[in-house]
Amino acid sequence: MIQELIAAIAVTASAGVVYVAAGARVVKQYERGVVLRLGRLAGEVRPPGFTMVVPFVDRLRKVNMQIVTLSVPAQEGITRDNVTVRVDAVVYFRVVDAADAVIKVEDYRFAVSQMAQTSLRSIIGKSDLDDLLSNRELLNQGMELMIDSPAIGWGVQIDRVEIKDVSLPETMKRSMARQAEADRERRARIINADAELQASKKLAQAAEVMSEQPAALQLRLLQTVVAVAAEKNSTLVLPFPVELLRFLERAQSGQAPVVTERQPKAPSEVERQPAVEPAEPPAASDRIAGVPEALGLPEAFADTDGLGIPDTFAILDQPGTPREPGEPDGPRGLDDAGHADGSGETDEPEERAG
Repeated sequence: MIQELIAAIAVTASAGVVYVAAGARVVKQYERGVVLRLGRLAGEVRPPGFTMVVPFVDRLRKVNMQIVTLSVPAQEGITRDNVTVRVDAVVYFRVVDAADAVIKVEDYRFAVSQMAQTSLRSIIGKSDLDDLLSNRELLNQGMELMIDSPAIGWGVQIDRVEIKDVSLPETMKRSMARQAEADRERRARIINADAELQASKKLAQAAEVMSEQPAALQLRLLQTVVAVAAEKNSTLVLPFPVELLRFLERAQSGQAPVVTERQPKAPSEVERQPAVEPAEPPAASDRIAGVPEALGLPEAFADTDGLGIPDTFAILDQPGTPREPGEPDGPRGLDDAGHADGSGETDEPEERAG
């Protein structure tokens, strides 16, 4: 009898130990336990440490309270200024109410991921390309507010949202590169023009100083020669003063000209080249004699006395030639027919050959 009692007590103790071991749970420091007793929320959320549940009656769900890093897949959309971009982001969130995270949403991780993707597409459509590239902080705040509004009811708090990368089409990249290059070239030209203006002012001041001392210009020329001569592979061209050229010209004109003696030619060359006597200039009578015939003038213009003057001009005013009444004094002229007496008659035949 006693042995049976002892065996029953041992069995009961063993069953109690097994029952207690089956209901024992350990909740870690970064976790919280939600107990569902027969499908209903039982009591408060279990804190970290050792806790007990009713075996086969209670079900304990542990919820991680750490910050979760969720990568949002890249979303392709069209910005407000009609540029196709591809943007990806990252979301940092954590659970603040374990009971709501278990009861009010089936899978809070998947819910936050889908909300982040939808918010990212909405942000892309409402923003310009320049905002996506340079004003990301404001877009991050807007996206955080869009995700955090529904997540509060799920027991989830959004800590931070960051846009990681913005991918642009190749054509847009080339256009932006050309724009940036043109802007830098414009600034470079402005800087060069400003430098030229400042240099021109300094050169004007230097010119004023050198104009007072002409030797300064020569010293500056020598310095330039020294600077250029340092390069072995350069050709140096020096300006030659015009005054020095004029001085040399005057000095050369004052000296006696140097006469070089010609070498006599060989006899064979002299024999091959016959001597040509210089022709005498024709006399004045010879020059005038052939002029009337060449010009087709009347015979009255011929020079028969050899004085170089046509006979018509010689006989216009000879002494003893009677004048008509009323004819003015002075040399007689020729009429339209080429006669001195003005009769208009000619001794030449009416038709002249050739």
